[in-house]
Amino acid sequence: MDRRGFVIASLGTLAGTGAHWITAAPDAVAATRGRRIGASTATLFESRLDTLRRLDDKVGSTTAYDAARAELKLIRHTLKTKSYGSSTAARLYAAEAEASRLAGWCAYDSGRLADAEGRFVVALRAAATGGNSTLGASTLAFWANLRYSEDDPYGALGLIECALDDRHKITSGRVLAMLHARRARAHSKAGEPTAAYRALDAAFAANDRSGEHDLASMYWMNHGEVHEVAASCALSLGEPQRALRHFADALRHEDPYDTNTEARGAGIYLARQAGAHLQLGDVDAAVDIAWQAIEQLGGAGSARGSSTLGALREQLAAYRGAHPVADFLDLTA
Repeated sequence: MDRRGFVIASLGTLAGTGAHWITAAPDAVAATRGRRIGASTATLFESRLDTLRRLDDKVGSTTAYDAARAELKLIRHTLKTKSYGSSTAARLYAAEAEASRLAGWCAYDSGRLADAEGRFVVALRAAATGGNSTLGASTLAFWANLRYSEDDPYGALGLIECALDDRHKITSGRVLAMLHARRARAHSKAGEPTAAYRALDAAFAANDRSGEHDLASMYWMNHGEVHEVAASCALSLGEPQRALRHFADALRHEDPYDTNTEARGAGIYLARQAGAHLQLGDVDAAVDIAWQAIEQLGGAGSARGSSTLGALREQLAAYRGAHPVADFLDLTA
């Protein structure tokens, strides 16, 4: 068996990791050995990470994973062998945290769950060292996504609560919106509608309070994204009509979900939309949107996308007697 596919952290380990991050004191200090570097070097790393995030959107997680690992190695080498002041140190540790967070996300998207969790731990350590609570909270939100997707909603909620316990130090409104959205998703996976919808209200409110100048890494988080999460929550809670309203609102809002930004996310949400139509008995609409999901996910190389499409095919199999369903299943086998 390929053990890369198994999560490594127990509930106790998750709680301990989160608590350690919350209580860690920053210890990013100036380094005095090696050639002196300054703010311009940190800016170069930040620019390269921004490019890597966009490449992950375009070329897929497998390629971006290798690039993120290489970037992380270069940042660590710089931290160990160069000299720099304390402000540059904080930025370099933030870059290390983001590179490891991105590598963890790519590992998760590729189905390497244990590897992903290990990299999230490294990202948390670097964020704590640099005193960057916002990046630490972002990492916990991405880790929570992994946990509730692997049928551990309460592990996910524990990670999110650790991040929100330190919310007064989080400087990004979009990170706060993401945390509340992930909390809503975890509650929906646990079958807790009241808590899920309360968290969604908090996500919309936090997103509305976020300014135009937020973290570069949060470019994808907007009002439309929260609607997509709300739709996914409603679907998990057995409310397909409500889900379809949110899917529609995600594209109609003045701050809409951008289907061109990230093929995997758009494809996954389309597959869920098809599932909502199927729950309502509209087989033709479900198949039409399923084809759109296939086109959107084509070439993305995402384990998450493949899993979502596999689940949709299983739902459609019950309707194989319908001609469009049979064609879809045969042509996508």
